Amino acid sequence: MRKLSYFIAASIDGFIGAPDGKADFFMPFVTGDFLEYFRTECPDTLPTMARRAFGVDDVPNSEYDTIIQGRASYDLALDIKVTSPYAHLREYVASRSIKESPDAHVEIVSGDVVARIRELKQEDGLGIYLCGGANLAGQLMDEVDELVIKTYPVILGAGMPMFAAEFGIGEFALDSVRAFDNGVIVRKYRRKL
Repeated sequence: MRKLSYFIAASIDGFIGAPDGKADFFMPFVTGDFLEYFRTECPDTLPTMARRAFGVDDVPNSEYDTIIQGRASYDLALDIKVTSPYAHLREYVASRSIKESPDAHVEIVSGDVVARIRELKQEDGLGIYLCGGANLAGQLMDEVDELVIKTYPVILGAGMPMFAAEFGIGEFALDSVRAFDNGVIVRKYRRKL
């Protein structure tokens, strides 16, 4: 069975974006050995435009072949006239407000997103990358098999949480911790069975 991985950027205090959802303040940290980490160890998670800019557009997918993101996350691409931001992956957008996909490569999931993820997990293939945002992560919280939290050395004080969900306890085991020269820490967790 394929795993669903929530691969997310967060502040030290656990926010994935400002109250309005913007997260561009994390971008200045994508330098040095942290940039090299993206280029060599997780290029699947980069938007197609970034893959081209970083010279890894021709690297085959090794960890993920599918992405799911929420409408607000997808809107960030649409705002810059990009209708298929992750063209190197099968793209799904969870949205009740987008009635028709603006791109033949992007499937809109307007119904039961949990059921759709369960179907995708049963297929053969690489992992499924949960890109965000908080509302979608909250809906899929019980389906997340792996957390990859890139903690940036900033405190926001308020903002968008990792999971917009009701209170519930889901236990994960720490697999690895890695520190980078710019102060970013990447922690990987797997769901405890």
